[in-house]
Amino acid sequence: MGGVDMAKGRSRGPTRLDKRREAEAVEAKEAQEGQEEEVEEEEAEEEADAEPDAEADSDDGDGESPKKKKPAKKKAAKKAPAAKKPATKRSRAAKEVRRRAVWVVYDNASKEIETFPFNQKAEAEALLAKKIEEKKTTFYLNLVKKAIEE
Repeated sequence: MGGVDMAKGRSRGPTRLDKRREAEAVEAKEAQEGQEEEVEEEEAEEEADAEPDAEADSDDGDGESPKKKKPAKKKAAKKAPAAKKPATKRSRAAKEVRRRAVWVVYDNASKEIETFPFNQKAEAEALLAKKIEEKKTTFYLNLVKKAIEE
């Protein structure tokens, strides 16, 4: 069942799937044998339980009670340990920070010159035009979301 490299005509050996199937077959065979042994043990116990009754009826009368066989303890069926579920990762809900949109006028070095509320875009554009005329350098306007400080 191993994989075959058709281009070069050589076998690469068994694949992971092949090995897994083999392991499952071995486990199934062991489980079946374990069940057969349990059935045989139960039958042997039943026979052992029946024998002391026959001996008790045929008491010799010498005053000694016949030795009774103790019933064999049943072996607990080996159960595969339940697979443990991986611990769920608990992530803390990040504290929601309220934000508001504001217009910010920046200079060429990305330094904030002035900040305006969102509804005052016209005033921000007026300041931008004024700064560009005065200094003949680059200024720009940007919409920024800033955290509300309470």
